[in-house]
Order: sequence, then C-alpha cells, then structure tokens
Amino acid sequence: MEPESTLTTCYRHPEVECHVRCVRCDRHICPDCMREAAVGHQCPECVEEGARSVRQARTIVGGKVSGTPAVTCALIALNVLAYLVQLVLPEFQTRFEMVGARLVGPDGDQYLYEGAYFGYLHPEGLVAGEWERLITSGFLHLLPTQGTFGLAHIVMNMLALWHLGRILEAQLGRVRFLALYLLAVLGGSVAELLLAEPSAAFVGASGGLFGLGAAQYVMARRLGVGMAAVNRSTALLLVWLLVSAGLTSWQGHLGGFLAGGAVTAAYAFVPRGPRRTLLHAAACAGLLALLLLLTYGKASQLTGGTV
Repeated sequence: MEPESTLTTCYRHPEVECHVRCVRCDRHICPDCMREAAVGHQCPECVEEGARSVRQARTIVGGKVSGTPAVTCALIALNVLAYLVQLVLPEFQTRFEMVGARLVGPDGDQYLYEGAYFGYLHPEGLVAGEWERLITSGFLHLLPTQGTFGLAHIVMNMLALWHLGRILEAQLGRVRFLALYLLAVLGGSVAELLLAEPSAAFVGASGGLFGLGAAQYVMARRLGVGMAAVNRSTALLLVWLLVSAGLTSWQGHLGGFLAGGAVTAAYAFVPRGPRRTLLHAAACAGLLALLLLLTYGKASQLTGGTV
C-alpha cells in the first residue's frame, strides 16, 4: 500500500507546491499570492475583502479624502488648453464667450439685439439656444491684446485657482468641490445675463474663483480656525469686486460669490447622518434649477416669449 501524498499546492496555482497558509482563510498560497499582513501573509481575496470592510476616511462635510488636488489640476489644464485654442482660433472665443443676445451679419459684423431681426442678420447667444455659453465662458480668458489685463488675466486667475482649489478640494472632496466650482461659474454667468447689457460679452474664470473665495470663508467658519487671515482675504475680494467694476465683470464676480457661498453653506451646515450626501445633492440641484429658471425667464423676455 503506497503512502498518502503530503504535497500541498497553492489554491490559485495548483501546479505550484507551497507550504504557507493565509492567516485568514487558512488556504495554501504560493509566493506570488502572498500579501504582507500585520502577522504572517494573506491571500489576494482576503486582502480585497479586508479593504472593503475598512471604513474610508471622509472630510468634515462627508466627501472622500484625496491626497492630490486632481480636480484643481484638471480645471487649470482645461483653462490653459482653451486659451491655446483661443490663440490659434480667435473665432473660438466669439463662439463660446458669455453673451445674452446679439445679432450677427454674414460678414461677421455684430449688431445690437433689439428683439427683432430681419433678412441677413441672425441671433447669437442665449436667445439662440446657446446655453452652453453659461459654462464655456468660464474657461476662456482675454487674449494678450485684449482688455486691460491681457495675458495677466489667465495667469492671475490660474494662480488663484491653484491657491484656493487645492485647499478646498482637500476640505470638500473631489465631487463636492467640482460641483461647487461649476455652480459658481454658472451663477456668475446668470448674474451677467440678468444685470448686464444683453449684447455685452464676458470671459474668465472669475465667477468660479469668487465662488471659491466665498467657500473659503464658509469653511473657515465651519472648521473654527483663526479668522483673521480669512477675513482679510475675503475683504480684499469684496474690495476688488467694487474697484474692478469699471474694468471687469462685477456681475459675474457677485453671482459667483453668492452661488459659491450658498453651496458651501449647504455642505458645511447640514447635520451629519445617512442622508447628508442626499441633502447636499438636493441643495446643488435646487440651485441649478433656480439658475436655469432665471436664465429661461430672461431669455424669454428678450425674445418675447419664443424661447
């Protein structure tokens, strides 16, 4: 009678002889399947199961903690990419800048919109259904030969986005931070539509940045940190809003500031609990609906109710 074989093999690689067992499931594992544990080794399946059972760290408002400001970097990259396209294709800015209503002729000349157009003229802007301008304008900037600031426009805005974005993204989490920024951009564009001349054109990330400025103030209050530096920063932001009224879009600054503050207040002061994420989403959706409703109302007014 032959003796019983004592050969043991890996449960994932039956052709490999091994003598080490997983400390959790007690199955044999080969060197390729060994995963270091606090004591001994574990198999890949037990490591994955353990990872799922570990509670992931959350920010103070319930977002997932991220080690790198990926969204901030992506937003900066999109702004720079859009700027490069503007330099190569000047008509790109004309097509995607924020405009409520204007008339354009076949030769590209622009005319004031007066609620009616005839013959060779056609409308552009929100009245023509180009609602994407509400967001795309927030990723465009003045060309080097344009306006008071020229190239400094995008340089200053991207520095501010990096400074504020990486801090707030860490505090809020990536998804909440992105929603905050886009709603602030949208809020700035809607304020421009409501408060400025319909034919005026606007570009720039300032609406989103003013939203981040308001968010920084709200989060500082929520975290209970020293407010001296934050108060100075917020005061400078408001002073710039007033001083720049004759140079830039104060309407966009104001709209972004109010939208960003409202969103962050919802993030920061909704009580903790299983419904917190749902309430955050509802607050963002409610603000989005309000802004779109205001846009629709203004566009309908400009077109005489034909939107």
